[in-house]
Amino acid sequence: MKKLFIILCALCATMVKAQEYSLVWNEDFTDGALDTRVWNVEVNSDGGGNNELQYYCQKGVSVGAEPTTGKQCLILTATKEDYLGKKCTSGRVNSKHKLHYTYGKIEARIKLPQTANGLWPAFWQLGENIDEVEWPKCGEIDIIEMGNQNGFNNRQDRYFNGAMHLGRAWDAVWQDAQAHEWTYSLQDTFHILTMIWTPTSVDMYLDKETHPENDAYFHADLEPNEDADYNRQFVFGKPNFVIANLAVGGNFPGIWDINGITALANGPRKMYIDWIRIYQKGDVKETFSCPSASDAIEPEGTQGMEEVPSDQVPSTKVLRNGQLLIIRGEKVYTITGQIVE
Repeated sequence: MKKLFIILCALCATMVKAQEYSLVWNEDFTDGALDTRVWNVEVNSDGGGNNELQYYCQKGVSVGAEPTTGKQCLILTATKEDYLGKKCTSGRVNSKHKLHYTYGKIEARIKLPQTANGLWPAFWQLGENIDEVEWPKCGEIDIIEMGNQNGFNNRQDRYFNGAMHLGRAWDAVWQDAQAHEWTYSLQDTFHILTMIWTPTSVDMYLDKETHPENDAYFHADLEPNEDADYNRQFVFGKPNFVIANLAVGGNFPGIWDINGITALANGPRKMYIDWIRIYQKGDVKETFSCPSASDAIEPEGTQGMEEVPSDQVPSTKVLRNGQLLIIRGEKVYTITGQIVE
């Protein structure tokens, strides 16, 4: 009986370990320039389908130090200026056709700008198949949006939402936006956003490491549906790419005149992204693809890809039998650094 108990304990420990998340990719923007193997800089003035005012351009995207902490960050800058027929510029990047994944945990450490009235910062995802099926059939997951007009009247720094969208056409969209007026400001310093995406649910958290008492600010069950266009389990069971942007005006803030954008009245505003990390369990339904190796987490390494010896040899990531593996040279490693025989 004692032997059986020990075996059962060992099996339980193995099962728990198998369910733990491990780091598969980290981007910390410390190379001094944007990694174009991962990121696309958007250049357009189409208003994002929301009548936004900005011209997204290269000058709105940079990599540099956040002035208070000195942290090297991806910086998206919104500026009130005349530019190719628009009254302001800003920045937006995406990882379409480069980095994409299905299921797992994604985290980002972001310092949001003072939105006042008119700025609309967001960190979100779209289906990698958008070029084939278009929006909203590809599905959209908004991990955070700030600046909605419902949060005006001195609540702009605390009012935000997570959301999901899918549907058959622009005028036939199912959406779930869950908004909150938080107990503290999100526009004072860096905050960590976490989304846990599984085949059955999506949950989003704010500052979970420093505030473990924080409940999910967004939850959605991924339920099946006979109509494929509205089948959450189907639509949100495919690879997504990552987007970060700083929009100006439009339908979300409800401001369509540049003179109503009070946030830019005294100069440019910036959104700082310190790092983005993706974790997975190695489950068979998970996918992950990225053409560049993960950055090491600084200053201390944690369990994940950064513990695999590199010797300056480029790495390739593959998924075999539900396990994420790293190939460097002639050796194959698990994401915890163990050599696969």
